[in-house]
Amino acid sequence: MCFEDEAGFTRRTPRGRTWGRRGRTPVVAVTGRGSGRLSVAGLIAIRPGSPSGLCPRLRTHRAGKGKRRSTGERDFIALVDGTHQLIKASIVLVWDRLNTHVSRTIRELIAEREWLRVFLLPAYSPDLNPVEGVWAHVKPSLANLAVVALDRLEALVRHRLKHLQYRPDTLDGFIAGTGLTLDHPASP
Repeated sequence: MCFEDEAGFTRRTPRGRTWGRRGRTPVVAVTGRGSGRLSVAGLIAIRPGSPSGLCPRLRTHRAGKGKRRSTGERDFIALVDGTHQLIKASIVLVWDRLNTHVSRTIRELIAEREWLRVFLLPAYSPDLNPVEGVWAHVKPSLANLAVVALDRLEALVRHRLKHLQYRPDTLDGFIAGTGLTLDHPASP
């Protein structure tokens, strides 16, 4: 079973708290305008008897008019295909109702894969998706960082996600935080 979600990162970092001299507010000057965007699609894979796994896919979108600034259908399918090759098993995928997730193109791509079953989360229910916990864990760690280049931001996000890949207990905590239980259905 896999849960999927996506997040975006820019050079304009989230605000965080810091220490400074009394009466002097620390200022980090980064414009973030026109610098592009980093889209990250993440997938938490759960398999009975195995540790939980995180499979991220990063995509850098350079600034410019008319250019896509988010993850596309082909990126989502590449993430799912890569996860399928990694775990070598059928996948039950649970994701939100993002317009890209319910598009005709993605439905056609899903129909081509007999090993894939997709379920949609109810509308406006980020509390049921454990991947939201990944973003809540990663984004504050980027607070107050002055990132000069988008490539540097990508390296920082990739490093933090790689760190989470080796912490299945933390991923299990994100799953437990949803309140969902993954029990086998009772036999009639």
